[in-house]
Amino acid sequence: MTNTPNNSFEWVWFIAKKYSDLFIRGTWLTLVVSVTGTILGFVLGYVVGIIQDTEINKDDNIVKRSIAGMMNAISAVYVELFRGTPMIVQAMIVFYGLRQGGLEIDPINAGILVTLLNTGAYMAETVRAGIKSIDIGQREGALALGMSPISTMFNIILPQAFKNIVPEMANTFLTNLKMTSVLNVIGVQELFLQAKTAGGTYYKYLESYLVIALIYLVLCFVFSRVFALIEKKMAGQKDYVLAVEYMENTQ
Repeated sequence: MTNTPNNSFEWVWFIAKKYSDLFIRGTWLTLVVSVTGTILGFVLGYVVGIIQDTEINKDDNIVKRSIAGMMNAISAVYVELFRGTPMIVQAMIVFYGLRQGGLEIDPINAGILVTLLNTGAYMAETVRAGIKSIDIGQREGALALGMSPISTMFNIILPQAFKNIVPEMANTFLTNLKMTSVLNVIGVQELFLQAKTAGGTYYKYLESYLVIALIYLVLCFVFSRVFALIEKKMAGQKDYVLAVEYMENTQ
């Protein structure tokens, strides 16, 4: 082979250039799995978080209490199960478990399913904490004005809680972006598996992994800045100033 790289830095550039198609494909698939799984996981997390925040009143009829109790129990088991096991193990169980059960699922869909289930479990606790952070007096006031519990939750509580939840949502997405690397165990050809393939040709695994390390770093840097701008935008501008400060500025 002519023009063989002489050191690790040259090998990094050589592999990045020669296998750019693999790395681009892997990056795209990583984004598809992490973005899709995270968005669906957020929705699931909100549903589970609201269920866990639902109080069972003694005045309700037995059917309503039974349903609420059963949903709370299922939600608690789900959260504990997915928060208490590694994502790589979840991927193996979901992928091979579904196939063994007769459901032919491809690796990409299995990866998205695992990501959304894992995200939902962590977001459920975040949503519940966000709901608890809102002053209970607001809920009591809304109920006193005749609003239903559901209307109070969606019109009063959740809009305020959402602002408190956004930073954790951003952290969860960045975590998922990196954790998609474990999905290579079920054949998802994301960034890590593509790097492994590229490195195996010349047995230059270190250099190949350095390439994807840089890609992951750039992706996380860009998305973290985007989320920071979103948080700043949602925070809004100060709509008041102290009277003393106002007087000082007008004199």
